[in-house]
Amino acid sequence: MIERGDSIPSVPTKLVTVDGTSDTTTDAALGQGLVVLFTVPGAFTPTCHVNHLPGFLANAPKLTAAGVDRIVCASVNDHHVMKAWAEATGALGTIDFLADGSGTMAQAFGLGLDLTAAGMGPRLARAALLIRDGVVQDVFVEEGPGVTASGAPAILMALEAANG
Repeated sequence: MIERGDSIPSVPTKLVTVDGTSDTTTDAALGQGLVVLFTVPGAFTPTCHVNHLPGFLANAPKLTAAGVDRIVCASVNDHHVMKAWAEATGALGTIDFLADGSGTMAQAFGLGLDLTAAGMGPRLARAALLIRDGVVQDVFVEEGPGVTASGAPAILMALEAANG
């Protein structure tokens, strides 16, 4: 699993922003400034859609005030689904999205989650990372269901502690 001090691996991905969709790599998308990356098992899935993404959207001004340059959400979904989710939630323009359609990012980051039994196949685990200039500063992985360790409030507390 990716850890504090690790550089972000370079994995091909699709980046969905307010400017459209582009081919990039994870290290290019996450490598400049202070980035909050949160990973979710799936766009439009209940916990991701109702609890995880909305918390980051609602707390975006506080995260920016705490020094965050960019908020990015990643999921094992194709870029069409990620764009539709970004638009449906009103997050497009505030949060950028990485589409890990083949799960290569999940594997490279060591954050793979097998949800085959639930009919979802390989996914990204629910987690959040603080990344500064391409180097992981902190990793928060959920140990069970729900959003606690990887939610926006926990990330804000971690930023306050680091800046304190």
